[in-house]
This record gives sequence, structure tokens and C-alpha cells, in this order.
Amino acid sequence: MVRSVVAAVIMVAFLGACMGRTGFRWLLSGIGWTPDSTSYQEKLISAVGATLALLLVYWITHQALGGDTALWVTGSMGATTVLVFAMPHGMLSQPWSVVGGHLVSAAVGVACATWLPLGAWVAALAVGASIFLMMVLRCLHPPGGATAMIAVLGGPAIQQAGFGFLLYPILLDALVIVAAALLFNNLFHWRRYPLALARYQVQRTPGIAPEDFHYALRQMNAYVDIEFDDLLHLVELANEHAKSHGVSEADLVESGCYSNGLPGSNWAVRQILFILPRRPGRSGRVRYRVVAGNGLGAEGICRLSEFALWARYRVERADDGWHRIKGVDPADHGRS
Repeated sequence: MVRSVVAAVIMVAFLGACMGRTGFRWLLSGIGWTPDSTSYQEKLISAVGATLALLLVYWITHQALGGDTALWVTGSMGATTVLVFAMPHGMLSQPWSVVGGHLVSAAVGVACATWLPLGAWVAALAVGASIFLMMVLRCLHPPGGATAMIAVLGGPAIQQAGFGFLLYPILLDALVIVAAALLFNNLFHWRRYPLALARYQVQRTPGIAPEDFHYALRQMNAYVDIEFDDLLHLVELANEHAKSHGVSEADLVESGCYSNGLPGSNWAVRQILFILPRRPGRSGRVRYRVVAGNGLGAEGICRLSEFALWARYRVERADDGWHRIKGVDPADHGRS
């Protein structure tokens, strides 16, 4: 095991050295590795909550089932604890998804094991059917797929329990996890479980209505694990942040790069070549070059006030693209 880990680390380091910094970042992005926005405190809280809930589930399950069968069921419930404690605001983590997902999947699995000849194909059929029913009943829960497979391949103990397996231990385990999530997650003001307890006063962003979001989601035709009000709240917070961090004339500096912050093909970055300060009877002027986006390579001259209105924020170029500069160095103001 240790040798395998060491070999993997060496291989990753070797790839990084061969591909260079930019190539290595592209590789990480390609495999789905993305920056993490959660604090270590949040990570620890998630881990502690899942551990406490799973200890209780482990004990309950071993009272109903023995040996390897109990371990299988505990494994499925362990996946559920990851969702409800690490992603308590996710749609896949909500009580109906947890309880309904496990019950539907267990029922499908027991039915397949009871009415069909046992075989690997029956387990695969049970998982596929449970996914379909969970989506139809709006209780999609990934660990439910494992529960369906366990009901088919779990052995004599589950076969003897029959449909009673749904109530004990599956239903009881699911209810215990939901109850633990209710008690634990709500100890922290930034966590609310279930999500119905977290309701935001959302001010609709100009030009974007809830119906527009509904239309966009229908066009995507894919399952999005975010509650609709959370999506609107996210856009509202981003809009407020953008409004509160504009660029003033005093922020403009020579050689600085500024983005207009527009989406799609309208996006552009201008670099200030030089600034002509205000003179009596004449406003200050800026000469700039477009260094990215719409109009790449073009140059122009405009008033300081016009450039400040055009610019949303100052940016700088990195290996993986343009990044917003959060603060402005007060020393730069003297050069404007």
C-alpha cells in the first residue's frame, strides 16, 4: 500500500516536471481537480459529523444483520453521510433524497432478488431501475444504487428478511442519518439542514428573471445539484460584489490592465499605455491597447472618466488566464 502511494506521488511529480506548470494545471483541470473554497474548519466539521452518525448506524445495522452483510449496508450508508455532512445544502443530500432514495432502491433490489433468477445481471438491472425510479420520484441519491445492489447480492440474511429489509435496517438507518444531520448541521449558523430552513431574501438581478434560469436549466437537460433559491442567491451575491468593486479615475495606472467584465464575445481587456493628466479647461485622457478579447490589438484614446466607466476591475495575466486583482496599491495612485 505504501509503495503504491509513493509510486503514485513520484509519477505525478514526474508528469509535472515533463509538462511544465501550464501543462500540469491543464492536466489537473482535465481530470476534475478544481480549487477548493471551503475552510479547514468546514472540512473538520464535515468529518466529525459523518463519523458520529456512522458510528450509530454501524451499531444499529449490526443489531439487524451480522457479518459481511452488515458491513455492506454500512458502506452504503457511509456514502450517504458524506453527502449530508460534506454537502448539506446539496439537493442529493436532502431528507427526501436520503430516505426516499434508499427505500426505493432497496425495494427494487429486493423485488429483483425475489422474482428474478440470481446473477450479476440482476444486480445491474436493479441499479438501473432504481436510478430511473429515483429520478421519477425526485429522490435521486447516489448511495441508493449501492443499496439496490446490496439487496440483490447481500446474501441469505437479506433474502430471509425479504421486504422487511426496507424497514429494518434501511429505513431506520436513513432516518438516523437525517436526524443526526438535523441536530449536528444546525449547530453552525452557516449550515442549514434541511435546505428549507435556509431561505434568502433574493433581489432579482436586473435583466435576469427566475423564468430565465428555468429555461436555461431545461436547455442544459442535466441534473444540477443546487437548489433553485441557492442559485438565485449566488447570482445576487456575485452581482453585489461586482457593483461594490468598481474602478474610479484614481485607480487607473499606466501599464495597468482592466477588464470590462462582460460575458461572451463582448469581453475585453485594455492596457493603459499612458495617461495625460487633467489640465485647466481639459479633462484627463488615456491611451490604451486592447490586449485580450473583443478588438484584440486595437488602440484608442478616451477620457479618464470614460475609461473608468468602461472598466469593471483591474486584472493581471497568469498562466491559466486573466485574474482579477482584489486590491489596489495606494502607491499606484500617485502615478495616475
